[in-house]
Amino acid sequence: MTPVEVGRGDGPVVLGLPHAGTWLPEDIRARLNPRGRGLADTDWHIDRLYDGLLPGATTVRATFHRYVIDANRDPSGQSLYPGRNTTGLVPLTDFDGAPIWDDAPDAREIEARRVACHAPYHAALEAELERVRQRHGVAILYDCHSIRSHIPFLFDGTLPDFNIGTNMGTTCAPAIEAAARGICERSEGCTTAVNGRFKGGWTTRHYGRPAEGLHAIQMELAQSTYLAEEAPPWVFDAEKAAGLRGRLASILETLADLAPSLGGK
Repeated sequence: MTPVEVGRGDGPVVLGLPHAGTWLPEDIRARLNPRGRGLADTDWHIDRLYDGLLPGATTVRATFHRYVIDANRDPSGQSLYPGRNTTGLVPLTDFDGAPIWDDAPDAREIEARRVACHAPYHAALEAELERVRQRHGVAILYDCHSIRSHIPFLFDGTLPDFNIGTNMGTTCAPAIEAAARGICERSEGCTTAVNGRFKGGWTTRHYGRPAEGLHAIQMELAQSTYLAEEAPPWVFDAEKAAGLRGRLASILETLADLAPSLGGK
């Protein structure tokens, strides 16, 4: 199994998909406990949700599960949210704070996983962003995520439907954040937060360098917006998803249209 799949497009937008994969090597699967083998923290069907929304978009998708190693965490192991509950480079618990391993990996194994999976994913993502920047003068990374809307271990109450992260406006041009926010806030019946509980993961923070023509924004969707139920078997609800896909398409199309005004070709 290759750790990353790339779908190359000719437009200015690159979609990152670090948490859509469900592949586990058998030796790793055998060391997870039954709770861990349920893979509850997957960004379920997020690749299907975004499929075909923006002709010309490039996609970079991790095939491995985040329990192997989390492609959206700092490879040094530094926390994204110091002082708050979160999960690490290789999670030891799930999003509910419950242990997921019978036999947790040690530092040596975590480094091996970083080399085998995390590094190739980011090498591919970096290469595609540079290719797109060379073609258009700018590249816009849109990092695609989803999560259950009720996880008391990570956040209080109910998560908004749309959660935009730009690390307090530092990872992209203001026009990008404003465009995404405007479309979300005009979506009837939906709730929106900007730089709330989710400010953008390591990917957004690492690649978002607007002064260099690299813009990054993360969208964390509440899974209640497109799943029949936020529980196994994690069924994709096509009717719910249809309306959401229209809104997401509007965001992506708008970001692509913005590219020339950001200093692009």
